[in-house]
Amino acid sequence: MDKIIEIQNATKEFKVLNRREGLRGSIKDLFSRNYNIVRAVNDISIEIGSGEIVGYLGPNGAGKSTTIKMMTGVLEPTSGKILVNGNVPYKNRTKNAQEIGVVFGQRSQLWWSLPLIESFKILKDIYQIEDSDYNKMMEFYRSLVDIEPLLHKPVRQMSLGQRTLSDILAAFLHNPKVVFLDEPTIGLDVSMKSKIRVLIQALNCEKNTTVILTTHDMGDVDALCRRVVIIDKGKMLYDNDIDHLKNFFGSYRTLKIRLDEICDRDEKTLKEISQKLSEEMSEEFSGDKNPAVSTDNEWINVLVNEDKLAVMDALNFIQTKHTIKDMKLEEISTEDVIKKIYEGGV
Repeated sequence: MDKIIEIQNATKEFKVLNRREGLRGSIKDLFSRNYNIVRAVNDISIEIGSGEIVGYLGPNGAGKSTTIKMMTGVLEPTSGKILVNGNVPYKNRTKNAQEIGVVFGQRSQLWWSLPLIESFKILKDIYQIEDSDYNKMMEFYRSLVDIEPLLHKPVRQMSLGQRTLSDILAAFLHNPKVVFLDEPTIGLDVSMKSKIRVLIQALNCEKNTTVILTTHDMGDVDALCRRVVIIDKGKMLYDNDIDHLKNFFGSYRTLKIRLDEICDRDEKTLKEISQKLSEEMSEEFSGDKNPAVSTDNEWINVLVNEDKLAVMDALNFIQTKHTIKDMKLEEISTEDVIKKIYEGGV
C-alpha cells in the first residue's frame, strides 16, 4: 500500500500569554510579556496508506484539530516532518489544497445564498475540473444519493443534514487524494447519519480516497474505520485496528439491567437511581473490583472486569438491593473502550 501521509516526530508549540489579574496586572502586561509554552502536539509519528479510512480520536483539547491543521497546511509544525501526497503542506499550500478535501465541523464551504448546483460549478472552475470528469462525478453522486431535490435549493434553506451531505459531496468533487472530515455527523438524526456513513464508504471504495475522520460518535468509528489512532494531551496513545484495541479489554463485560423502580420514569430519576447503585457497589466492591455504572435510555450499564469480579457476583448483589425487571450481557462496546483509554485504562 502506497503511503499518502507521512508524519515523523511532529510537534507543535504555541506561546500563550500568562495574563495577570486586575487593572494593575493588565497595565503590567503592556510592558512585560510573560508567556507559557503550550505543546499541543508532542512528537507524533503516523504513516497512512492510500485508500485507508482512519479514525483520529481523542478527548477535547487532545491535539486532533492542531494535527489536522498541520496536515492541511494551515499551521507549520514547530519541529518534525509532515508530507501529504509528497507535499510539505505549509510550504506548498496551493498544490496541497488542490489534492485534499476538507469538511470542518459546521463551517460550510458552499455559497450560502446560491443553489447547490451553482456552488458545484464554482468549485469546478476553482479546481479546474474537466467537463467529462465533472459530469462523471455528478452521475456517480446521483447513483449514491437522491441529489436532484437539493441541486436547485439555496444552501441557506437546507436542513443541517442536507447541508452536511452537500458539503461532503463538495469535498470529494475534484477527486482529491485525501479528505479530512471533522465531526461529519454531529447533530444529525439516526437516518441522516446512516446515509452519510454509506456515502463516505462508497466514495472511499470507488475513488480509493484516503479519509481522516475525527469524531466523538463511536457509531461513525464502528461503521467506517478499520484503523484507529488515539491521542491525548498531544501524545499518541494507540495506533492499530479496533479489534486489536478491544483485546486490551477482553475480560470486560457490560451488564445491562432495567429496574422495576425506573420503568416509565424520567431521565432524572434514572440517573438518581444509577448514582445510588454506583455508591452501593462502591461500598461492597472496593478497588479494581468496583464496576463502573452509567445509564443508557431506560437501562443501567454496569461495566464489570471479570478478571476481578464475576458478573454473577455483581448481579446477585444488585438483586439484594433492587428488583430487576430485565437484563442482558454485552461485550464491551467501542465507546466504552475509547472512554477507558481517555481515562487512562491503557
